[in-house]
Parts: sequence; structure tokens; C-alpha cells
Amino acid sequence: MTMKKIDHIGIVVKSIENALNLYKNLLELEITGEEILEDRGLKVAFIKVGDTRIELLEPLHENSEISGFLAKKGEGMHHIAYTVKNVSEMITKAKEFGLKPLSDEPKDGAHNTKVVFLHPKTTNGVLVELVEHK
Repeated sequence: MTMKKIDHIGIVVKSIENALNLYKNLLELEITGEEILEDRGLKVAFIKVGDTRIELLEPLHENSEISGFLAKKGEGMHHIAYTVKNVSEMITKAKEFGLKPLSDEPKDGAHNTKVVFLHPKTTNGVLVELVEHK
């Protein structure tokens, strides 16, 4: 089986620091790490919830990968990510099934991963991320 589990749910926020008021302070969830992805213009924080994680995504500047989403839709759920064994193979397989990857090659993701997103127009309106842990 190529898919193991839900890896994380991505939520776009204006400020990770402000969002932690809910996740860390009220819900008392564990923050498992923060990371800057300079090339993608993102600051991310991961929060453990049972066997999965919430990924908070904050834009570093107005040209980040999520700035357009934030300007158009505001804060909220951005994507759902699934763990896969081989993201490159999944790109090929997705195309065979008529799904549209947003890139032909995996990108570097947070926590030493390789990732690709599938266009929501081909995935029932949900932005899907496929994640391979190295």
C-alpha cells in the first residue's frame, strides 16, 4: 500500500504566534517544531494531535506560496497531506488517473520531506499534498 496515513492538515494563519493561543494555550497541544522555508516564503509550526499533526503556515512576505490564498480566502484550512512511500512514483500515478500535480518534480518540504500538491480541481475541491519522509 502506498498511502500510510494522514500526515498533516495545513492551516494558513496570519500569525503562528497568535494561532498558538488556541492550539497551545487553550487545547494544550504539543508544538513539535517550527521551521522557516525561505525558498517557499513560509514559516511553519507543527502541532501534534494524536497520530497526526496540524501544520500552521504563516507567510514570510507578500510573495510567499500562500500569500494569494490568505489575501483571497483569509485564514483557514489550506490542504490535507497524506504520507506516501515514493512521491515521484505518485506524481506519475496521479497523472495516469487524470489528476493534476502542481509540479512535475517533488519539492523540498518541512522536516526533511519531499512533497507535491495535487490541483483541487482534480481532487474534489481539496488541495491534496503527498508527503515522502526521507
